[in-house]
Parts: sequence; structure tokens; C-alpha cells
Amino acid sequence: MDFRSVFSPTIHDRDAFEDFADALIDRAPVIERDVARLKKQPQDRELTADLFRAIHNVKGDASLCKFELGIALVHPIESMMSRFRDGEIAFSDLLAELILLAIDRLELATEAVLHGKSVDHLQLPTLVGGLEKLAHGQAEDVDVQCAKLIEAVTGFPPVVTDLSAKATSSSTSSSDPKSVNEDLQFFRSLAMQFESRSALFKGRTMRILRLAQETNKIAGNPVKPVQLEAAVYLHDVGMMLLPETNWLKVGKMTDTDKQLLRNHPGYAAGLLQRMPGWDAAAQMVAQHHEMPNGDGYPNSLLAVDICAGAKILAIVDAFEAVMFKHIHRGKNRSVLRAIAEINACDTQFAPEWIRPFNQVIRKTLES
Repeated sequence: MDFRSVFSPTIHDRDAFEDFADALIDRAPVIERDVARLKKQPQDRELTADLFRAIHNVKGDASLCKFELGIALVHPIESMMSRFRDGEIAFSDLLAELILLAIDRLELATEAVLHGKSVDHLQLPTLVGGLEKLAHGQAEDVDVQCAKLIEAVTGFPPVVTDLSAKATSSSTSSSDPKSVNEDLQFFRSLAMQFESRSALFKGRTMRILRLAQETNKIAGNPVKPVQLEAAVYLHDVGMMLLPETNWLKVGKMTDTDKQLLRNHPGYAAGLLQRMPGWDAAAQMVAQHHEMPNGDGYPNSLLAVDICAGAKILAIVDAFEAVMFKHIHRGKNRSVLRAIAEINACDTQFAPEWIRPFNQVIRKTLES
């Protein structure tokens, strides 16, 4: 194996690689759907053949554009599916989770290479090496090795837990607690209106609020909890001022779609700015799509100019978005896979807040 071509991939033929990336967008949901079905019906030979074929096709696509990393990731999965098809190993939940993790990393790596970004943060040598070992390992060791590899790549044990618990109550200390509570009730009602636009949004606000408040608490509450609560309620309310066909769109977004979406933080922030006492929350909402490296929007701010509350909100909002993406594509929600994707995006989020957020997730998994 030429490790340089695998782990420092280059694009040999731009058009061919773009075709691979587009095909992967279509094939990945099919693989995820078949994995979910096969977990429930492991004796279904036709379903097994469908999943094997889908994985084989991804490898074939990678070969056509000489994407060695894609081949290295998918070939051992194909080998394990062959062993399962022949009755050598079982299709366990852990094997299924590892396959999905590998496909996720392939998607992230493909997107990174397509945009000229590094893949060093994806732990690909560990993943590829572990997959190769598993493909030829003892049948009785598969689950144990899957669990070890998942934790080695993601930093989290393969435990899937529901994060839909109610949010922790926030402090409402203020010079006028009654007014603060009335404002928060109004903000919450707007958030519920946003949730009502899609059945898939149910419980979204309280999940985000719980994660944001607990992350802030672990760090010593440097952000005023009541301001953070208001920001959580309103950060996406501006979406409702955009055409629903834009922000509820299924599939790949156009450049026009993306440009329209860039307007939504300003709408909600503008509302908060016009209400006395909510300037801090307004700043959080306005900045929650900014990135420390300056690649965010609407103002391309650098880390030093982004407020702490916005940094928290960016992480928990993205985590929820990943969960939403997986549901929409027919997956069961996976905390493990969502947290892995968040941790893989090392330039998108403030590193000083990733650690306390990880502690919240780890505490949830262990409870």
C-alpha cells in the first residue's frame, strides 16, 4: 500500500473525482438504509447482496478516479461483508456501527479533498489499519475489535443513547425577573413555532438548550445562562422568514440556497437587539455561524472576535444538525457518529469549547 497516496490524497482527474463525490452522496444513504434493515433482518440474503453490491460500487467508483483512500476504506468493509455472506461472522450492531462510521469518514474525507483541505484530523490511518485487521481477524473477536476501533477513531465508546432529555433549568436572575421570564416565554413560543414546521424538529430546541447549558456549566458558566437560553430559542427563528423550500430542502443545496440561508442569523439578532436587556443574546445569535478560521458567515469573523456564547451555540447546533441529517437519510440517531463528525471538524469550532462539550456527551453516554 502506498501510504502517501492513501493518507495524503490528491485529485488526479477533477471531473472524475467530482463524479465520485456526487455518486457518493447518492450511494451513502442507500448503504445506511441497508445497514439499518440488515440489523433487523440479518438472514435476508437479498438485502445482504444489495448492501454488498452498494459497497462494491463505491469501491469501483473510487478506482475509476484513482482515489486510493476510498479504496482503502471500502475494501476491508467489502471483505467483512463477504465473510458475513459466507456465514463466517455475524452482522452485529457493532459491525454495523463501524461500517457507518467508515462511510461517514469517507464522506468527510471526500469533501475535504474536493475543497483542498487536510484530512489529517479524521484519524484515517487508525481506521484503515483497524479495518484491515478486522477483515482478516478471528470471527470471535470481531465485536471486541469493532468496539476498540470505534473508540480509537472517535474517542468515544460505541454506546448510543437518546439525548432528548429535558433541558436543565437556567438561572433567570435579573433586575426584573418577571420581565425576563415573560421574554423567555415569548422566545420559547417562537422556537416552538419553528419546530412545528417539520415533524423531524420535535424536541430540537430543548435538546440544544440542555447541551448548551451543560457545556457552559462545565466550563464554569462564563456565559450568562439566561442570555444563552434566549439565544438558543431564537438562533434559527430567522429561518421562518425564508422560503420553506429553501431551508427544508432535501438533497444538495445550490449556491442561491446557501446565500439565502446566510441571512437568517441577522433577522433573529435584529429582533433581540430591539428588546432591552438582550444584547448579549443578540450577539450570540448573530455570530453562531462564524468560524474561528474566518470561513463562517455573515461577517467572516476570526476566533478572537466571536463571543463565547456563539461558540457554544455553533457546536451544539451543528451536533443537532448532524443528528437531523442522519434521521432524514433514514438512519437511527447515533450520538457516537454525530460527536465523531463534530470532533473531526477541527477548524469549524472553537477548540476551547470542544472539550467541555465532549465531557457533556461522555457523561450522557455513561449515565
